[in-house]
Parts: sequence; C-alpha cells; structure tokens
Amino acid sequence: MQSFIKKYYYGDIPDDNAGGTNNIIQNKDEKNWSLWEVFIRSKQGLDHKHAGSLHAADAQMAIENARDVYTRRNEGVSIWVVESKYIHASNPDDAESFYDPSTDKIYRHPTFYDLPDELKHM
Repeated sequence: MQSFIKKYYYGDIPDDNAGGTNNIIQNKDEKNWSLWEVFIRSKQGLDHKHAGSLHAADAQMAIENARDVYTRRNEGVSIWVVESKYIHASNPDDAESFYDPSTDKIYRHPTFYDLPDELKHM
C-alpha cells in the first residue's frame, strides 16, 4: 500500500486550515522525528560553531530547516547537522581525572620562554 504525503511549503495554507483556525498540521510520524544539532560556519570563520538544535525526519529536512532558522540574515556559508544520538561527551563528574594527565606536560603551554619586546600579539 502506497501512502501519499502532501508537502507544504513556507506560506502555504493547507485546505484543512483555510478557514482561519490556528490548528497546527501534525504529521503522524512527527513524534518519531530525531533531534539534530546544527553547526554553522560564518563568512569570517574557518570553524563551524554550534548554533542550536531542531527536530527533523531526516538529514535533508534538518539542513533545510537549519538554513531557514539559523541563517536568515546570510550569516552562514556552510551548515552541518548531526543527529544528537551520535554525539558523545565526557562525563562532568570525571573531569578531574580525565583532564589531570595534561597538567604534567608543561611543554604544551610554554609560558617559561622570554619573548622579545618587539614581538606583539602573542
């Protein structure tokens, strides 16, 4: 059995809501939409920065929604979307033991070098 899903575009008024009611169209699968994290690269930057989150049915819909929501003023040149379930983070409770090994490596931040006065902005 093939089901037909009508796609609505921005500004369209669905036939069901043409009478002026404020009913929101509910897709029966909308409850199963995944949470996506949105990363935007600005015109001035080289890195993508987290812009926010949104719900979408698939990656293409997430990119289109991210474009509409997070780049309305032409502030981005590239969009990444990542399904939230694929993002893994360190545990804040383990922060002390997790970051402790870097404190004994003084060469990572060479603050013991004397820099000449002519060298600015370092």
